[in-house]
Amino acid sequence: MRQELQSMPKGLADDVAKNLVMVARLIDEDPEQAYGYAKVALRLASRVAAVREAAGFAAYANQKYSEALAEFRTARRMTGNVELWPVMADCERGLGRPEKALEMAGAPEVHKLDKAGQVEMRLVAAGARRDMGQLDAAIVTLQSPELASNSVQPWTARLRYAYADALLAAGREDEAREWFAKAVESDKDGSTDASDRLAELDGVEFVDALVTEGEAPEQPAADGDEPQAPAEADTDTEADAETPERDED
Repeated sequence: MRQELQSMPKGLADDVAKNLVMVARLIDEDPEQAYGYAKVALRLASRVAAVREAAGFAAYANQKYSEALAEFRTARRMTGNVELWPVMADCERGLGRPEKALEMAGAPEVHKLDKAGQVEMRLVAAGARRDMGQLDAAIVTLQSPELASNSVQPWTARLRYAYADALLAAGREDEAREWFAKAVESDKDGSTDASDRLAELDGVEFVDALVTEGEAPEQPAADGDEPQAPAEADTDTEADAETPERDED
C-alpha cells in the first residue's frame, strides 16, 4: 500500500495513509465511521488500487453490497489480482443473487487463490447453498481436507463453526455439538461465538454475577401492574397528617 502511495506528492500521500489507517482501526468496532474515512481517502486518491479496495471493505462492512462490489471490481481491474474473488462472490449473496455466487465459486479464478482464499470461497459457496434452502448441499460443500485436518490455521475456527451451524440447521444436533466443540478448541482469538452456541446446546444458563449472595433478584411486575418503586421511610407522615392544608386565595 505504501508503495502504491509513493507516486503521489508526500503531503497528499500522508493524508491518504492516515485515513486508510483509521479505516483499518475502526472497521470492526465502528464500521460506519470507518466508511467515512474510506470516503475521504477515495476522494483524495481514487486512482490507487489499495484505496479502492479499502473503500470496498468499508462499504461491505456497512452492508452496502452494490457499492462494495463496484469498488472490488475496480481494484481487481487495476491490479489483476484474484484475491478479492471470494468477497466479491459474497457481495452477490448480499444482493440476493446466490446463484451468481455459486457460478463464481466454480470459475477458473478460484484455482488461482491461495489456500486461505479457497477456504473462504468454500464458505461463501456453502452460504449461497443455504440461501437457496439447500442445507444438505451446504454441508457437503464444507466437507473438505481443511475441515478434516487437525492442524489449526487462521480459517479453521470459522470453517468448523460454519459446518456446525449447517448441521444444526439440518437437525443433526449431536454432530453440530461435536463441531461447535471443535470450533471452540481452534478459536483462540474469539472470532466466533462457538462457546456460546455450545453452551446453549448443553442447556447451560448464565447468571448475573453482579447479584450479591443472598440478594433476591428483582421480580418482574405481573401483567397489567405497574412496577412498584421501593418504599421510603417518611419521618414527617404524622406531622403532615395533623396539619390541615391551608386554602390558597
